[in-house]
This record gives sequence, structure tokens and C-alpha cells, in this order.
Amino acid sequence: MEQFVIEGGRPLIGTVTASGNKNAALPLLAACLLTDQPVTLRNLPNIEDVRTMKQLLRQLGVSIEELDAHTVRVQARDIATTTADEELCRQIRASILLAGPMLARAGRLELPPPGGDVIGRRRVDTHVLALRALGAEVHWDRDQNLFTWRADRLRGSNILLDEASVTGTENAIMAAALAEGTTIIRNAASEPHVQDLCHLLNRMGANIRNIGSNTLIIEGVDKLGSAEYTIGADYLEVGSYIGLAVCTGGEITIRNASPEHLEMIRLVFGRLGVRFGVSGNDVVVPPAQDLRITQDIDGAIPSIRDMPWPGFPTDLMSIAIVIATQAHGTVLFHEWMFENRLYFVDKLIRMGAHIVLCDPHRCVVEGPMRLRGQVMESPDIRAGMALVIAALAARGTSIIRNIGQIDRGYEDIDGKLRALGARIERVAVN
Repeated sequence: MEQFVIEGGRPLIGTVTASGNKNAALPLLAACLLTDQPVTLRNLPNIEDVRTMKQLLRQLGVSIEELDAHTVRVQARDIATTTADEELCRQIRASILLAGPMLARAGRLELPPPGGDVIGRRRVDTHVLALRALGAEVHWDRDQNLFTWRADRLRGSNILLDEASVTGTENAIMAAALAEGTTIIRNAASEPHVQDLCHLLNRMGANIRNIGSNTLIIEGVDKLGSAEYTIGADYLEVGSYIGLAVCTGGEITIRNASPEHLEMIRLVFGRLGVRFGVSGNDVVVPPAQDLRITQDIDGAIPSIRDMPWPGFPTDLMSIAIVIATQAHGTVLFHEWMFENRLYFVDKLIRMGAHIVLCDPHRCVVEGPMRLRGQVMESPDIRAGMALVIAALAARGTSIIRNIGQIDRGYEDIDGKLRALGARIERVAVN
């Protein structure tokens, strides 16, 4: 076990390079199962979730050649087994992404329930409904804690997803790419990582239209082939570094930040008083910002809520809440997607933040309040990063435990922060 020891109160200054999008890397790795030809993926983030997905693929018989720290050549020449490892599946939510490509390629998969962040109930119903529409059979054995997915032949279908699930959309896309006939997916998720998956598949020979919209049209093909693809920047990591800069009063340039994906983040962070500029493909956060919450036109307390893309991403709600603790004014946050995501605010309250948790989905933040260092536990990837930001903004020393959660989503976070002037150390504990 490891923990972070953080001495706060220092502005972070310097330049950091954005990592590749974690939420793109995982489905793109899974998509390599759809062909027996090599697929080269570049700008993979070197994080725990990606390493776990690679292990899952290798366990299925996939060859993965590490070309450098962020580039792999993947070849699923043969599928050695159709049973996924239970322990590995328990470690990441993205293990569910094996279902679509394995059905299309091998016609079968035995898959334990996916794991990942404990931020509330995370249904698999959308995956089941979408893949059944394409001709799959799905059986859930409660005693064995095992899903069995089978399909003799997948056939195109007109699918209306019951929710705009990102991973549900991705599974349906991968299965439909090799299905017979035409598939139309309505109420599809359209996040940048879903678009990355579609672009990779098209390079492999798939026929996917309307990419970036909520209605995808997929003409099934007989087979897919070799391709190379470079993953875009992780806009959630970029948003996290923007939060780091403004909460510590620092000045940070974020290189290779894909600013085209930051429009809604700019709007919502702007309501908290946050400003940042764009220079080419870089984002520049100016120093010593006067954070002030913008009231609604009628003077009412503003409300910030997460929404599917292109709305404000749920994974940045924790970061936005920490920013609000340092801003003048009052704001309501409404996190309607996950019932446990806001429970981390009790740690901010112990640090001195003025926050009222109204219910599992809403909290009111009044700022600014000077935070004090505390001993805390990281509950999930994004809340863990939010606590790091709070600790760097606080007076005194903080200890953050369970940092393996943070490592799942942020590459070399302590090394990158030290390069910006942060006093943060990774300490092994028994």
C-alpha cells in the first residue's frame, strides 16, 4: 500500500503534457479483438487501468508488443479462451467492453461482473439489451457470479438505447461492426472517446457514419484488418490540471490538450470564475485568478449539473466542487448520474469547506474557505484527484491513502506535480 504526503499552500507553476484519454484507450484495446491482424495504438496512458486491460487481453491469448511506454502493437491472431479472468475483471469497469468484440469474433464469452469505482450502482442492462438486439443470448448465473454471452451470428438491428451509456454504446458499435447488415444505434453516447473508437474501427475497415452524433449508422463488414491510431488527449485530466492551477493560485501550461473538447468545461468552470486561454493545441491557465461564482440572471443561486456529452462530464464534478470551495459565492451541484459520487465531500468539510450535502445527488458549496490539511482516503479516481487538489491548496500537511485509485486514471501524477513545484511524496506503508 502507498499513500501521498502533501504539503499545501504553494502555487503550482510550469508546463505539463496531457496524457492520452484513458476512456478511449480501454475500448480501443478491446477493439483489437475484432481482427487477427496487428493494430498499433499510440499515446496510450501508462496507468493502472490500461495495464489491467492489457492483462485481460493477454489472458485471452492476445499478443501485445510494447513498442515504447505509450505505444503498443496488439494482435489477436488466435483466441485462446473465452473465459475472462475473474480477479482482473473485478479491478476495472471496462472489462465489460470485452463482450461486444468477443461475441463478434468468437461467438462466446464467460464474463464475471465488472468492477471499478464504487460511485453507485452501474447497470449492465444497456449492454444486454443492445447485444440481444443484435442476436446475442445472455445468461446471468447468480450462484457462479458469471455472465455467459453467446451468438451464432450477429445481425444488424435498429437499436434504441435505454440510456446514453458510453460503454453500452461502445459494445454495440464493436459488435455491429462485424454483424450482418445495417445497424442503427439511437440515443448513442457521443463522447470524444466514443468517437475515437469509431475512427479506429473505420481505419480497420469498418463502415460507421454520423460519428459524433446521437444516431450512428453501421454497415457490417465481413472482416477488419490492420490499422494505426493515435489516441487524443484526456480532457478529464486537462480539466483536473486547470483546477490544480486555479485552486493553488498558480500558472500552468497544459501541452497537447485537445482544446476542441473543452468548450463545456470552459462554460461551467467559467461560472466559478475560472479563466484559461488556448494557444494552438495548448491550454494556458493564468495565475492568481479572482474566483467568483456567477449568479443566475435573476440573482438566484446557480446550479451546475452533469449531463451526457456535450454536457458537463460527471467525472469533473468532484474537481468543480473543490474549485467552488475557493470561489466567492454560493453554488448548487446536482450529480444525478451516480448516487455515491458526492460522498467524498465529508472529507472537504473536515478540511474546513462550507458544504451542505442535501441528499446523495446534491450539495451546496459556499466559498471561499481556507482549507486545512487532513488525513483522508481516496474513494475513487476522480474524487481522489479532487482531494489531491484540495490538499495542495490547503494549509499544512495532508495524507491521502488508497492512492492506487488515483493511479488507475492519472499517469505519474506525483512526478508531474513535483515538476510543477508541488511538495508531494509517495510513501509506502504496511
